[in-house]
Amino acid sequence: MADTSGTEQTTAQQTDTGARRVERSRLAERYRRTMDVLNVDRHRLSLQLYLVIVLAHWAEHIVQAAQIYALDWPIEQARGVLGMPFPWLVESEAMHYGYALIMLIGFLLLLPGFVGRSRIWWSIALAIQVWHHFEHLVLLVQAVNGAYLGGNDAPTSLIQLLIPRVELHLLYNTIVFAPMVVAMYLHARPNAADHEAMACSCAGEPGRARG
Repeated sequence: MADTSGTEQTTAQQTDTGARRVERSRLAERYRRTMDVLNVDRHRLSLQLYLVIVLAHWAEHIVQAAQIYALDWPIEQARGVLGMPFPWLVESEAMHYGYALIMLIGFLLLLPGFVGRSRIWWSIALAIQVWHHFEHLVLLVQAVNGAYLGGNDAPTSLIQLLIPRVELHLLYNTIVFAPMVVAMYLHARPNAADHEAMACSCAGEPGRARG
């Protein structure tokens, strides 16, 4: 009887390769559909939901700063709104990093929906958030390892060596939010060229395009 083990092995390998190709194709199609929903079909809704998340976090930083400078609370007691009943939200570096990561992913996922002038401003906000995310990554690594920059007794980011943490992260969230708002404004009120290039309906009818 002829030895068919080699043929069977080759056939099995080909079948496995074909199955992996099909799975990759399905994943690619699923990704494409998700991006279409986020950036075409439901771009306006996606932006609105993302804006709520960003505003809520920014408001927490504003409240924390008000507690320190307006109410004269000690820094360790100034925990924003949610941090009062849930102190771990403020104390956990993992939570801070997780939010910075969510913001970064949101900027990346929604970027394809922007064109022209609005894309430039959205990209500026994205670039700042990349650095903001890196700063939180530095803090998280220190919290995990128990070794802190500058000989401090708590996790310390690079720019925090120059600017106190409360003020620094209020600044970060502000300078991320500002170009993000400009991008959304220009996206909703595009000029003729940008309006022509848009795939979503965030700007409404073509008559709303601005020159």
